[in-house]
This record gives sequence, structure tokens and C-alpha cells, in this order.
Amino acid sequence: MASIGTPLSPTATRVLLLGGGELGKEVVIELQRLGVEVAVADRYEHAPAMQVAHRSHALDMLDEDALEEVIRLESPHLVVPEIEAIATSKLLELERPGLRVVPTARAAHTTMNRMGIRKLAAEELEVPTSRYGFASDLDNLRSLAGSIGFPCVVKPIMSSSGKGQSTVASEEELAVGWESAEANARGAGGTVILEQYVKFEYEITLLTVRHRGGTTFCAPIGHRQERGDYRESWQPHPMSERALRRCQDIAKTVTSALGGYGLFGVEFFVGAGDQVWFSEVSPRPHDTGLVTLASQDLSEFALHARAILGLPVPAVRQHGPSASSVILVEGISSSVRFENLHEALEDVDSHLRLFGKPGVQGERRMGVAVCMDTTVERARDKARRTSEAVRVLL
Repeated sequence: MASIGTPLSPTATRVLLLGGGELGKEVVIELQRLGVEVAVADRYEHAPAMQVAHRSHALDMLDEDALEEVIRLESPHLVVPEIEAIATSKLLELERPGLRVVPTARAAHTTMNRMGIRKLAAEELEVPTSRYGFASDLDNLRSLAGSIGFPCVVKPIMSSSGKGQSTVASEEELAVGWESAEANARGAGGTVILEQYVKFEYEITLLTVRHRGGTTFCAPIGHRQERGDYRESWQPHPMSERALRRCQDIAKTVTSALGGYGLFGVEFFVGAGDQVWFSEVSPRPHDTGLVTLASQDLSEFALHARAILGLPVPAVRQHGPSASSVILVEGISSSVRFENLHEALEDVDSHLRLFGKPGVQGERRMGVAVCMDTTVERARDKARRTSEAVRVLL
């Protein structure tokens, strides 16, 4: 964009964010720092990003008519998908001069499910991935597992934050893996992806920014998951220059094929001998990238805002070893309270982000600690201490 107008005026630069979670909230804040007028849509009222936006709308974004209605109502210059559960076929239909989908409608459509992105990466671009296949019922899954072998990983083709992902060690466990993938699928279920379990030494997220000046990479982010969901992350993750170059080359290949401007979270497995496998890509800020709220001068959210607005990204400066640790809440409540914050924030270079989610039904990520220290190990310890010091009352 050549210029940015004034919010709530005829000159306003308008952005509609599709998805109002904690990642979207940070994007809204960064956009508003640049004078952008922002509306947020999500499936429920009072989502975190709605609390800091100019306007908000609650709707089922898989409903094509409802999605089209809110886009026509807001008449945005940019539509920014922040979750997977969106009727991206409608975005393909509506994208036109004057209405740009970030990074592109095709990219949003391709990456919304694992079928689209895996076929693009492995079959069209021929980047290294684990062996995989798709199954539409349990019998298909059994047959596929027989050819790929055990252990293997079963996932929904569309889900949020790794939900529904299972590592399956034998044929007897396939039924449980199928049921978990079906129960946690976002949008229509009915198809799952089965992947070969590769013997990797570690996994990373490589935040990759496509902007008007080219492609910029952040330092690699390591992370730990439980039940397919992120629990802590750290930056920089130590890795060889050779492995890092391989990841960067693959990330550039995949994101260039997707096109458009914005930040992409590209995930990799790294094995012995610097072997690298592409895993997934999200055309938006990544949950493991919450660590960049402390580790970089431009967080992943600031980078996304700059890129989608067509602004320069001349450099990304590292502040030092940093880590994040989530505050996970279990239970049922519509009135959550956080206590002992004075103790949680006693350490220097310790920060909390409480997301402001309106409630919890089961298990939900409700906040994150983000800390810096002299080494990654010390930063991880500090982030865990900070998040564990927070007492949650339901």
C-alpha cells in the first residue's frame, strides 16, 4: 500500500481479520499502531482480538453466505485469515482488485487443510517430506498403515494447534487414532492424513516473511508439544548452518509458490546428518512464535503487519536467548481469575500475556509467559517458572 489513512474516516485503510484468538489480537495491536482500522470476525463473542478491534462480528466462517455478508458489510481493503476454519472457496470467489486476501486467496485455500499443502509441497514442488496418504474411513486407514508401516502419525486434514493428532504404534491403535482425528477436525471431517513417523532429532518453526523487498527469515524456533499442541518454545534453536540453509531453501520454495506478502510459519523435522523434512506451513503468525514478543525487535505480529501493508522489513534484530511457556487451564468456567502475578513477574526480563478469553470448557491455552536470559536453557527455566507461578481460579 502506498499510504495509510485515518481510522474511522473516509480515508481509512480497512482490514478484516478472520479469526480473533490470541495471535489475531497481537496482529490487531500492530495494525492499529500503524493507523489501520480493524474489524474482527470469529465464531464467538468477545474473542481476544475483538477486545482491541474497532468492530467485531460473531459468525460461522465456514458458512459461505455469512462470510460474504460480513466482507461486503466491512468493505475491507485487506482480508486477513487467522484460522483454518474459513470457507476459503468463497475467498477465491470474492478476491478482486481492491479486495486482497492475505497472503492470497489461493494460499489460504491451499493451506487450510493438510491435503492441499502436502500435495503442493511433495508432489508439485518435490521438497522432502515423510511418506503419507489420505484415508476416508477406517478400512482405508488400515490399508494405508500397512503400506507405510508403524509407528505412524494420524491427523485430521484440518485442525487447530495440533488437536486430534495421534502417534500410532500398532494396528490395534488405529481405531483410536481415527476417532481422535474425526472428533477434533475443524470443518467437515471424513478424511484424515496418515504420515510416516520419521526419526528426527528435533523440530523447528522457521518464521519466513515475504515482503516488498524479498524474503526474510527469523532465527529458528524450537518447541515442545504435548498431544500435538505447543507447550513451550525458544529462540534461537541451535542447529548447523547446513541444516538451517536447507530449511531456508525449502521455506523459500514453498512460500514463493504460495505467493503474496505476509509471515509464514514453516515447520520442519531435522534428523541425523542434517537431514530435513518439510512438515507444514501456516500463512499467518504461528503459536510457537509467541516467543518473538521478547526475542526480537519486530515480533512475528509486527512483521506480518508490515508485510501485508507493503511496508519494508529491512532487518530483524535479536535481543538474545528467549523462551515462552503457556498457561494451560483445565476445567469449566465463564469467569476465570489469575492470581499470584506479583510472584510470577519477580524475575527481570519476565513478561506475561493473559489472552482475555471469555471462558474455558475442558482444556484451553489462556496465557503465556515470555522471558529472556543469558542462554536458551536459562530462558526456558525462567519461562516455566513464570507460567507455573500463575494461579488460576475458576
